[in-house]
Amino acid sequence: MPPSRGQRRNSRPTAGPPPPEGRFATTTGQVEWVRERDDGAWTLYVNGVPSSPLRAGAPEVLDFEYLQWMADCVRLALPAEGGAPLRAVHLGGGACALPRHLAAVRAGAGGTRQVVVELDAELVARVREWVDLPRSPELRIQAGDARAGLAARRDASADLVVRDVFAGDSTPRHVVTAEFTAEVARVLDPSRGGGLYLANAVDRTSPVGLKAEVATLLAVFPHVAAALEPGVLRGRRHGNAVLLASHAPLPLAELTRALGAGAAVARVLHGDALTALVAGAAVVHDPV
Repeated sequence: MPPSRGQRRNSRPTAGPPPPEGRFATTTGQVEWVRERDDGAWTLYVNGVPSSPLRAGAPEVLDFEYLQWMADCVRLALPAEGGAPLRAVHLGGGACALPRHLAAVRAGAGGTRQVVVELDAELVARVREWVDLPRSPELRIQAGDARAGLAARRDASADLVVRDVFAGDSTPRHVVTAEFTAEVARVLDPSRGGGLYLANAVDRTSPVGLKAEVATLLAVFPHVAAALEPGVLRGRRHGNAVLLASHAPLPLAELTRALGAGAAVARVLHGDALTALVAGAAVVHDPV
């Protein structure tokens, strides 16, 4: 949420029950399902902004490119090994496209124990009615503020934290600061592959700018990378960037190959290239 233009990838047609058409009032405004094509592809719009893709009956399919990048990051950085469930905290929910995908692809490899924190309480209730989501304990959805929901988590209680929080088309500032990022680091379990933090950042609507967001991650985590389209990197267009951070080294070679092979190619920046990108950017802190 929200994807930039062109950040979709088509795949084979699928069948399944469609979501309800029309606009619906929620706690924070209104949502609308829009049919994209005749192959079961829909998009949930939240207050006029594209939020979540849905393939009816096909949870494994993700039609926003940045979500496919995130799915590849999880697959490579947190491989399903040993039969243990993936413990994930998703900050920002929408129609739960990524949690739904992870539950489907991990079903035969330990499964998942996921929590989604979504601010809009009415949307939480409606999504449970509209979307074919797993039930608790595989997937729980909580209504509340993202940062407060994260603060309530125990130390080292998650393998994955995903930030996909937007108010309109902008990320709220209180979920980009060093203090918030320190909470992410606290919740991630360093003994399970170092844990993985993924953040969806949109360069033109970040409250502090993409460079400052990366600089803040570098001030908290020892291992950081960023995935973005070459055109976004060169400043020729606007789009989504997926920011990655971990307590342990990231599988950079594998990520570079996987994310460079999609319909919208992502370049993975790390090391000196990432340091050069954020030169001069200040770390973001909570207001004093």
